[in-house]
Amino acid sequence: MSGSAARVLPTPSALMTVAEFLIWPGDGTGRRFELVDGELRAQDAASDIHGTIQSNLNIAIGNHLRAHRPGCRIVTEPGIAPRINANWNYREPELGVTCSPNKQGVHMLPDPVLLIEVLSPSNRRATWSNVPLYATVPSVMEILLVESTEVKALLLRRNADGSWPPDPATIPQGETVTLETIGLELPLAELYRDTYLEPELPS
Repeated sequence: MSGSAARVLPTPSALMTVAEFLIWPGDGTGRRFELVDGELRAQDAASDIHGTIQSNLNIAIGNHLRAHRPGCRIVTEPGIAPRINANWNYREPELGVTCSPNKQGVHMLPDPVLLIEVLSPSNRRATWSNVPLYATVPSVMEILLVESTEVKALLLRRNADGSWPPDPATIPQGETVTLETIGLELPLAELYRDTYLEPELPS
């Protein structure tokens, strides 16, 4: 989800279904939208640091997948349909990882295993409202949320019995993000490269 204010706007007619949303030409402004219970929620442009963190994640995870998990791929702004009110909801996290092949004409990310969001002050409430819906997707095993105002990440990982923990694990500055879904251990500092928050990396 983008780093600027997310707001719910009236739909062009009444409530919109996902099928209608996917063929809707947009409002002419170039803004991206999510579908929230049949209503449009606009996403404005991300801030510089928000976009840089997203880019760092994309590079680090993409390189790892190509080297160690060639059957998997990372996708920017993937389409996700939660299992609750699926006909009326369409979300786009920052990044998603799947190990299913890309197919022509498919809008939704097939079988996502890892979803990632970058948290900004203006998108925090909307992003957190998406997290329980991401958890309804059976294939999703991990949800990573990365802060853009401090060096910190939050990680939710599905339990062996299929349930989710009540609260995410906090990953503070100086620690490593362990993504079991893709076998990656990534120093948290790597996500903040080329930002004003970048801490010194261990030599």
